[in-house]
Amino acid sequence: MESQTSSYISKPSSPPATADLPVLNSYFPPPKPKSAISRVRQAIREPMAEFFGVAIFIILGTGVDCQVVLSTNKGVASSPKGDFFSVNFGWAIGLAMGAWISGGISGGHLNPAVTLAMATWRGFSWRKVPAYIFAQVMGGLVGAALIYGNYRHAIDIFEGGHGIRTQATAGLFATYALDYMTAAGCFFAEFLGTAILVFMVVAATDKKNNAPPSGLLPLTLFLTLLGLGTALGMQTSYAFNPARDFGPRLLLTFAGYGKQLYTYRNQYWLWCPIIAPFLGAQAAVGLYDLFLNEQDPCCRDENTKNHATENGSQV
Repeated sequence: MESQTSSYISKPSSPPATADLPVLNSYFPPPKPKSAISRVRQAIREPMAEFFGVAIFIILGTGVDCQVVLSTNKGVASSPKGDFFSVNFGWAIGLAMGAWISGGISGGHLNPAVTLAMATWRGFSWRKVPAYIFAQVMGGLVGAALIYGNYRHAIDIFEGGHGIRTQATAGLFATYALDYMTAAGCFFAEFLGTAILVFMVVAATDKKNNAPPSGLLPLTLFLTLLGLGTALGMQTSYAFNPARDFGPRLLLTFAGYGKQLYTYRNQYWLWCPIIAPFLGAQAAVGLYDLFLNEQDPCCRDENTKNHATENGSQV
């Protein structure tokens, strides 16, 4: 019986060729070559996911900033519409929504510091980094532009006249530090906040460390940013993300806020909301891999390949 079974398995009957079945063959036409539009669409799909994700993040974040602050003026609203917790909640919801939009397509980085850290430590393609960062910054600019257009008249009332633009409303879009903060204090606040944010990102995407289902990652980001904003947000307005500050700051440039956007505190815009988050993100992934990652950080190339295979580009 065993030999008969082996003989049967070793000599399966050959199915009829598809060419012999003209009706069946008609249901399986050869694939058509992709059109130029399809190729372009495929090439920009991931960056566009980052663009829309950041745009939604900024729309909700700067939108809540504008509503809470501008409504304190009696000419804008009869009573204030929110408080500092409202601000933190709005930014956290914005990040979660942006991650849900983009997570399954681009990985939901939404942050140049995250993109660079994923390329450095997690096998994300360096070839994609420029397009991702450009899309993230442009998403920040467009999201801020939509909110600026929505609240432009309220800003005029708050500022005291049409076309008057000062730091009082620039801070609704870009980040500024409190007066008592030193340069080192500002840098450390942004470095620390970004490091905690990215540390949570790599922990939540580590399948060897109780990672949630990928669809729940936006909830993790929501809770993380809500906690960070509540605990660390007061002193620097918590960028923790170069695109979150630089995109809206570009919008303010076009809106006529002047050179103080860039001269404030000796180029604060560069070293605090851009350089500090980049360094904080790198430190976070490095520390995680050194102390918590199950894989040996000394086997850098092998670990990078494994992360890229297991987790893809998703953060």
